Amino acid sequence: MRHAGAAPDAIGPLAVAVIEAALGALLVPPPSGMEAPGPARLATPRGAIGVAPIAGRANAEGGATPAAVPLAEDGLGAGPAHPAPARHRGCRETRRTRKAGGIHVFRVYFRAMDLLELLKQPEGKTLEFKRELTAPEGALRTLVAFANTAGGILLIGVEDRSRHVRGVHAALDLEERVASLVSDRIAPRLVPDLEILPWRRTQVLAVRVYPSASRPHYLTREGPDAGVYVRVGSTNRHADRELIAELQRFARNEGYDEQAMPQLDSEALDFRAASELFAPVRRLTRGALETLRVVTPHQGRLVPTIGGMLLFGKERERHFPDAWLQAARFRGTDRTEFVDRVEIRQHLPQVIEAAIGFVQKHALHGAVIGRVRRQERWTLPPTAVREAVVNAVTHADYAQRGAPIRVSLFADRLEVDNPGLLPFGLIVDDLFRGISKLRNRVIGRVFHELGLIEQWGSGIQRMTAACRDAGLATPRLEEIGTRFRVTLDTARVGPPALDAADQAILDALAPDQGRATAEIAARIALTTRATRTRLMKLVQRGLVREIGTSPQDPKRQYFRAQ
Repeated sequence: MRHAGAAPDAIGPLAVAVIEAALGALLVPPPSGMEAPGPARLATPRGAIGVAPIAGRANAEGGATPAAVPLAEDGLGAGPAHPAPARHRGCRETRRTRKAGGIHVFRVYFRAMDLLELLKQPEGKTLEFKRELTAPEGALRTLVAFANTAGGILLIGVEDRSRHVRGVHAALDLEERVASLVSDRIAPRLVPDLEILPWRRTQVLAVRVYPSASRPHYLTREGPDAGVYVRVGSTNRHADRELIAELQRFARNEGYDEQAMPQLDSEALDFRAASELFAPVRRLTRGALETLRVVTPHQGRLVPTIGGMLLFGKERERHFPDAWLQAARFRGTDRTEFVDRVEIRQHLPQVIEAAIGFVQKHALHGAVIGRVRRQERWTLPPTAVREAVVNAVTHADYAQRGAPIRVSLFADRLEVDNPGLLPFGLIVDDLFRGISKLRNRVIGRVFHELGLIEQWGSGIQRMTAACRDAGLATPRLEEIGTRFRVTLDTARVGPPALDAADQAILDALAPDQGRATAEIAARIALTTRATRTRLMKLVQRGLVREIGTSPQDPKRQYFRAQ
């Protein structure tokens, strides 16, 4: 190996071939159709690896490496001062050097990932550190889990707890060993990117794996049933039968709730209940059920889909015993003692409304005893609560067995968790950016028709905005075991975000004296319609209380919440 600034020595054809073979795995571009999970900061490392690739050499994928063009005798050539990126996807570029021994020798520069930025991050769903590779089983499990879940980077030569860089010896040999281990012990075939990253006077080997279209990958020694792993937080979790089936469906682009239930017929669905739920939106016909994939053709007859049974099945719990919601209000900040609890076993659209009603009963308004009278205080914005519950019911993995959806209220927070990890290929940060994948397409389609889902991928962002506007902390999103949890904290971390008009409305209201819309509009110099729109948003944020017989009640009164 030679540093970038050193002049290359003349090497013979045999040495060239040996070096080229050792770097063969690095010259394989990412497989077709697999893009990097996001833009990476790339920089030319100080140390580079000298190699003499033969122009047009076939690589392991059956293609060819980019042909190299020899330079002038001085090794500088007439090309641009900075090398042009390679045309294929990958993290490499080549520069031409002088001739040596009658053979054109070329230096390959590896565009390194930003190692310093990676070292600033803790281990997580897409990042793991390994001090060394004395026992490769753990590293191979990590690579399998990365490929099956959301991709990731394994850094070899870094201590996992302290993140101290210890480096690796004989980086090229280690790189070749990793490539051989991945090829021999992981199936279906996995093609990672391997990079040698310079760090002061040592080097780190980075192994990058992209989310795979060939899921599920497994360790060949353990077999396709016992050797499948997924990534949960910073750990590798063994995939059970249900999780393996979900990986297989994901690879086929099939949804669990779109599958037919041929042992049943369309009479297994409660059409009357479905019609009543759709009544405020439109008239529901039996043909519309097929359009929504609530029923699907099977061998010349219509049968319910899994999603149809979950939504409107007459005997849903007979087929899906855990498709219900458990809600509880606990006295303190743990689960030691509960004040109230309820099991909600209605049709899924009704489950959402019942769960939100339970939260409203216990958490959205608390009592503050003032000097004169009892005042109500809203602790959580209704919009955030609704989005958390809708998200859990919509994205739950109903193929899992053992626990229902849970809504848990504590003195300082609300927890809403559902069975199922994030859809494969997603990480928590994606959700805050509005990126989402719908696990249950039939349920999502029906909820969208019913107005429970406004826009795909916007629920987490609306939840976050509602908490921020109410002066609360950003919601916490976590994968715990094989479940996903949303936590809304009730403690205020700052004042609510208000514009001048909203602040004027609050200034015009009092906790103990209600005002009508027209009266408020006259005080703040806005139209009645504009004032009503703002009042509705303030009610959703928990800053204003509304009292009346219905939203259409012309005599309804508004109070400032405290």
